[in-house]
Amino acid sequence: MAEDLVRWGILGPGGIAREFLRGTEGSATGTVVAIGTRNPDRPELAEHFPGMKVHRSYEALIADPKIDAIYIATPHPFHAEWAIKAAEAGKHVLSEKPAAMNAAEV
Repeated sequence: MAEDLVRWGILGPGGIAREFLRGTEGSATGTVVAIGTRNPDRPELAEHFPGMKVHRSYEALIADPKIDAIYIATPHPFHAEWAIKAAEAGKHVLSEKPAAMNAAEV
């Protein structure tokens, strides 16, 4: 893998996360390398995210020094919380819409 690729981690393994992963296929600028989940024993993880490192918590994904950017794919009431935590950890963040539940959270 080229050193200049953005190494993405996906926070939350739902359907939108799978769409994001498909959207990155063939990217010349980034690659998805890991996923963070609260339920790492889900049997479909290996099928939907082949070859990915599976972190056993969202915190572990955010703490991974091999991850440059986090895609927030949790249910929308949790977007702001996890985007803030990822940014505070020095990660670049892309959040699925909406970014937050209201203007005050943003």
